[in-house]
Amino acid sequence: MKTKAVRMYGTRDIRLEEFELPEIKEDEILAKVMSDSICMSTYKLLEQGKKHKRAPQNIDTNPIIIGHEFAGVIVQVGEKWKDQFAPGMKFAQQPALNYKGSLASPGYSYEYFGGACTYCIIPHEVMELGCLMPYDGDSFFEASLGEPMSCIIGGYRGNYHTNKRNHDLKTGTKENGDIIILGGCGPMGLGAVSYGIQFENKPKRIVVTDIDDGKIARAKEVITEEYAKSHGVELLYVNTAKMADPAEELRALTGGKGYDDVFVMIPNRQVAELGDRLLGFDGCMNFFAGPTDSQFRADINLYNCHYTSTHILGTTGGNNDDLIEANTLAAKGAVEPAVMVTHVGGIDSIVDTTLHLPEIPGGKKLTYTQFDMPLTAIADFGTLGEKDPLFRKLDECCRRHRGLWNAEAEKILFEHFGVTM
Repeated sequence: MKTKAVRMYGTRDIRLEEFELPEIKEDEILAKVMSDSICMSTYKLLEQGKKHKRAPQNIDTNPIIIGHEFAGVIVQVGEKWKDQFAPGMKFAQQPALNYKGSLASPGYSYEYFGGACTYCIIPHEVMELGCLMPYDGDSFFEASLGEPMSCIIGGYRGNYHTNKRNHDLKTGTKENGDIIILGGCGPMGLGAVSYGIQFENKPKRIVVTDIDDGKIARAKEVITEEYAKSHGVELLYVNTAKMADPAEELRALTGGKGYDDVFVMIPNRQVAELGDRLLGFDGCMNFFAGPTDSQFRADINLYNCHYTSTHILGTTGGNNDDLIEANTLAAKGAVEPAVMVTHVGGIDSIVDTTLHLPEIPGGKKLTYTQFDMPLTAIADFGTLGEKDPLFRKLDECCRRHRGLWNAEAEKILFEHFGVTM
């Protein structure tokens, strides 16, 4: 079977190509990819090339398929898995395999397994680890966004707090505590806000910072302070660029005590150091943002670490339970992965979008791999719709959903381009 895929050959060398897939083995599965959202981690892979820990050293001769936030439909099942999977089943997948200590992962390491393609072959280790999951949601894009949401869930559950009465640790963000999400009006930050509002260790307050009034305005529209209040959480959006002393003014929002949990969403030294200064007693800072610089450093206050029990960690990725929770919450409407998405495109848009990801404003770039379509901002649907009936329909649809991408809009695209399962 032929597939069309975006393959990586080296540093900043990715190409959209058509080639023949081999016949699947008895312990493999052939899948049709429907959606693949583009992650900043893939951009970091392109920047590092063979230096990336997950990239094979022979990618120049055996290129890998990029993309790891994908979902689709099972086409053919090898004999070994016929009692668990069947053609026509929709799936979500957890790319953080960690198979027998290997760092190999879809979108980074496999010749025939990744998301930026029309068809791919899922290797045996994915099923052995339970990382291929049947999915019953109404849309494919929410299953694609289940992966980044699982990273967020892993972050919330990875934080911890100490107990001075004994040496037991309490995992998760602090219940009824103060959370601050620094650089939080991007896609992962908004996902973290959406999850924090309904987390069982519900905080009393979430403060979200940014330095861009436009991003803050959109954040206020898609996750309103009133919505958070209706769920028992005080939500505040603040622009730190307008503060004379961000550390002092942000601490003042907690009555001066500081924050129980700090999430650093951008790999910036000043922001990381600000996060350390904002920690209250027993505060936990999660350096969530992954830098491209392997020597990235920031200063921390070790006096506070010793005397006030502040602590710093980093989380990356999620596990199977996190992905199951993400998809379950999305299906119930408890979280809205759609708040992350600002652009939609087809498979032909993936190369340029990935290469220039940091330069493109907005949040998540969602792509559908079964057709061609320029990367288009949801905010531009209305203008484009003045001449193009497809974008007019999409604009009307998204307006009915608070300006967010949604399952109905996905179906409009599939019908327009004749995509079937």
